[in-house]
Amino acid sequence: MSSMTASDLDFEQFKTKLKAKTGIDLSLYKENQMKRRLISLRDNKGFKTFGEFFRAFAADRKLFEEFLDHMTINVSEFYRNAKRWEVLERKIVPDLLKRSRSLKCWSAACSTGDEPYTLAMILLGSLRRHEFQVLATDIDEGALRKAKEGVYPAQSVREVPKAVLGRFFRAQGATYRVTEEVKQNVTFQHHNLLADPYGQQFDLIVCRNVLIYFTDEAKDAVYAKFSKALKPGGYLFIGGTEQIFQPARYDLEPTETFFYQKV
Repeated sequence: MSSMTASDLDFEQFKTKLKAKTGIDLSLYKENQMKRRLISLRDNKGFKTFGEFFRAFAADRKLFEEFLDHMTINVSEFYRNAKRWEVLERKIVPDLLKRSRSLKCWSAACSTGDEPYTLAMILLGSLRRHEFQVLATDIDEGALRKAKEGVYPAQSVREVPKAVLGRFFRAQGATYRVTEEVKQNVTFQHHNLLADPYGQQFDLIVCRNVLIYFTDEAKDAVYAKFSKALKPGGYLFIGGTEQIFQPARYDLEPTETFFYQKV
């Protein structure tokens, strides 16, 4: 059996300390991918070991948020993969409204808010404000702060249909601000998908392009919890880079591409 190198031991100790301090368990993420990202940030900040890096961000909130931001890969934009959102609007939402006139939705790992706001804009197309709620959660406090501000660069809104852009955004110089009408339907909260309890009785859960960074065991646990959190007949909407193998294990069945319904 090969003995651990000093650098392996350094990373293992870092994982242990991080879990104790924050509840974030890096062993649930794909190791090579995650380690590469974190080494590049650590080196960029001028630290030689993960031990030094941990001591620094344990004492510096801004550095810790930068670490989280780097770890969680906040790549997002409104109506990302627009055709899928069209399917949500034309098929999934009407199906849900046959079952209930008021919808409870969750945008999990919502990053900077583009996704839950997109969802709220689509729902405002067919529902009144009091007929739905969107819970939006993420592990990264910095991303959540940006989400609550609701101000975005032009590149974030390039997929937004013209009519939606006119109704739900206000242009401010080179940026776009989400209107209060949209904001008041979205509640942002801190949540760690791998450690915190899940809510219940959701009609729709959106979680896209996040689980690709998790190990198979972690994914398995998350899908099982998502299934429990959904009402029967509710939908899980996942990302274009993801696919659930053997969805029946989680009482889910594929409907449209990237949509799974709770049986």
